[in-house]
Amino acid sequence: MSLFAKRSEEKELMDDLDCSGEELTQTLRELKTINRWLGGNYVTTNGLSKIFKSHPQSSYTIADIGCGGGDMIKVMQKWAVDQKKAIKFIGIDANRNIIDLARVRLADVPKVTWRVQNVFNEEFSEEKVDISTCTLFTHHFTDRELIGLLESLRAKSRLGIVINDLHRHWFAFYSIKFLTRVFSKSKMVQHDASLSVLRSFSKSDWERILRSAGIDKFNISWHWAFRWQVNILFK
Repeated sequence: MSLFAKRSEEKELMDDLDCSGEELTQTLRELKTINRWLGGNYVTTNGLSKIFKSHPQSSYTIADIGCGGGDMIKVMQKWAVDQKKAIKFIGIDANRNIIDLARVRLADVPKVTWRVQNVFNEEFSEEKVDISTCTLFTHHFTDRELIGLLESLRAKSRLGIVINDLHRHWFAFYSIKFLTRVFSKSKMVQHDASLSVLRSFSKSDWERILRSAGIDKFNISWHWAFRWQVNILFK
């Protein structure tokens, strides 16, 4: 069977919720650079613009799920200022060490609330938001776990969900494997980057998982560099 025929369930080093220290800091620093240079951040802000167009409001509350070091919140906040949109952000991650780091890194970004929460805990969906975003987060879960995650996000989000994650493709796998071995100083990045591609999705994977979660109204589009944008509207 081809290496790319189905999603890998091998765990990444980043999946350890106790990971911390300089290795984590270096990893988050490099991931920020990778996302900036490969254009992945646009996929999330473009998805938000589609929901804003469908549901115009004077302001929005957005929860960034699996927010990591807060890089995507900073990108969305800058984009919101440029677009003259009033947005309050909630950064959610299950790793307390990461949330502590995000608080420091985004101390100058207004209107951000931080939560240490597990997406599978009941309290997660109690605090409602307009939109939930997931950037490079969903591939960390098995298909069965993703169905539960999507159900939780549906309960939490009033308007919709924007998912930005990787396309499982041989070119993406070998490209990132080469780039991280040559340029990365983080063992975590060197281990996890190519594995992330193997854990990621084909379009048919997304269609199957979304329908299994009872979600029928969605749009899936491909973007450079090897990213899927999954937009889910609830109204």
